[in-house]
Amino acid sequence: MERIARWVPGITVVRTYEKDWFRKDFVAALVLTALLVPQGMAYAELAGLPAVTGLYTTVAALIGYAIFGPSRIMVLGPDSSLAPVIAAIIAPLVIGDSPAEAVALAGMLAILAGLIEILVGVAKLGTVTDLLSMPVRIGYLNGIALLVLVSQLPKLFGFSTDGDDFISDIVEFVRGVAEGETVVASLLLGGGAIVVMLVGRRLAPHIPWVLIAVIVSIAVVAVFDLADEGVSVVGVLPSGFPSPAFPSVPMDDLGPLIAGALAIAIISVADTAALSRSFSAKRGERVDQNHEAVGLGAANIAAGLFQGFPMSASSSRTVVAASVGSKTQLTGVLSALAIIVLLVGANSLLADLPSSVLAAVVIVASFGLFDLATLRWLARVRRTDFLASVIAMLGVVLVGVLEGLLIAIGVSLAVFVWKRWRPYTAVLGRVADTKGYHDTERHPDAYLVPNLLLFRFDAPLFFANAAFFEEQLGEAIDATPGGVRRVVIAAEPISDIDSTGAEMLQILLDDLDARGIEFAFAELKGPVKDRLRSYGLYDRIGDEFFYPTLGAAVLSYADETGVPRRDQGGEADDA
Repeated sequence: MERIARWVPGITVVRTYEKDWFRKDFVAALVLTALLVPQGMAYAELAGLPAVTGLYTTVAALIGYAIFGPSRIMVLGPDSSLAPVIAAIIAPLVIGDSPAEAVALAGMLAILAGLIEILVGVAKLGTVTDLLSMPVRIGYLNGIALLVLVSQLPKLFGFSTDGDDFISDIVEFVRGVAEGETVVASLLLGGGAIVVMLVGRRLAPHIPWVLIAVIVSIAVVAVFDLADEGVSVVGVLPSGFPSPAFPSVPMDDLGPLIAGALAIAIISVADTAALSRSFSAKRGERVDQNHEAVGLGAANIAAGLFQGFPMSASSSRTVVAASVGSKTQLTGVLSALAIIVLLVGANSLLADLPSSVLAAVVIVASFGLFDLATLRWLARVRRTDFLASVIAMLGVVLVGVLEGLLIAIGVSLAVFVWKRWRPYTAVLGRVADTKGYHDTERHPDAYLVPNLLLFRFDAPLFFANAAFFEEQLGEAIDATPGGVRRVVIAAEPISDIDSTGAEMLQILLDDLDARGIEFAFAELKGPVKDRLRSYGLYDRIGDEFFYPTLGAAVLSYADETGVPRRDQGGEADDA
């Protein structure tokens, strides 16, 4: 049972549940449901699917995660950052205007993404999400936010466009406004909803302003018969909740769906892991990220079987649940039951909900995706990370959501490789009255032991930087006053040496031997020494030229040659 409970945490919740928790979970569920319903419907339309599928997705996600999810506070459901990705994947595959086909494709996409996420968790590959660095993730989400904002503007103004990319969406929106296609009533309802949600959130963040905006807009449409005046509304939702069924899609569509599912899995696992770590730390809990991936995958498979679409964790809904005292996943289960009751017994309750208000919900959510503060901070503290973030954002906006994700991952890897391709190097010297050996670029007055070069290379030595190592060391040797008798590599940052690095070292040693220069390592890690032994380089260098510390290397050289190892004002070396 313990082994089963490890992968099915819902069992542990049931076995350890305390009756005093129920009231808090019940109240949190009521508040959460008020947020889940309009957001679920809005994100479904953003994904190019019928609004009701957002409710199906929400129910399946909440129950699936309650059974298999490890976090007691996490809330899963339709996500504003995933919806444009889903639309980009399934839109090219839908033939004509066929909502049923779109729903089937989205369902299969959710199942495939869920299977990949479970595989990631079971194989303990949760760290694969680290391929998306923070700056690139920020840029990706900023790009998504721009796409979402622009795509919802026509709906906010009460008309539709045929744009198929960011630029054409802007052009078509401006054209529609210029040609008088705006439905003033729709714009007033949607604009008013945005004001209510944004201002209300600032004044009283614990009040469900989304629900208030929805209720007021429904009442206004019903009282003034605005649906007959050109205001687009949701209409009566299908009654009931679907039975589980495996979606049927053409075999030819599986290839694009699998590729899209992989992209969705990377995004959702990364978002869920980051959110889970954050909330778990605040609650003094520790959640295994591989188990988190399994829980997310199970929830996605459940959504796919119940006419839903891929989803992820939600920071806004999780914050709401936490702020009103949610104790366990029962909050999500009760919210799911409330939505089912709505679908079964009150499916016409939202019939007069204006589409412009759903657009307003999405637009306000897109504001939450923007992170301009971090972008400004990156521009100030690390220009390369800022540029990587901007490139990722432009990739999403100008090239496409899926292509933008690949660009984002590529930028992350490129930045990683660049920092190791051309790592920082330093010639080290002794600073008066300061222990250790320090960069002479930062300390121009540092003392250099005569004819001894202390050289630091701040990266593993591998194929991309082996030639750079040789080049930088050669320049340092040539620039040393009085020439060099021995080179000591301060090797603590060198965590690995690959075969290309070994080849370069062999050539370098031959060259230094010809010039009468000895070569040594200091502070080289044991596993890297073992690697040099396998290359035959350890014996080539000589055991006596591997020093435990830089101090020991300097002391040995000074004893052999009789040169002073420090200037007159310095401290004694720590060997």
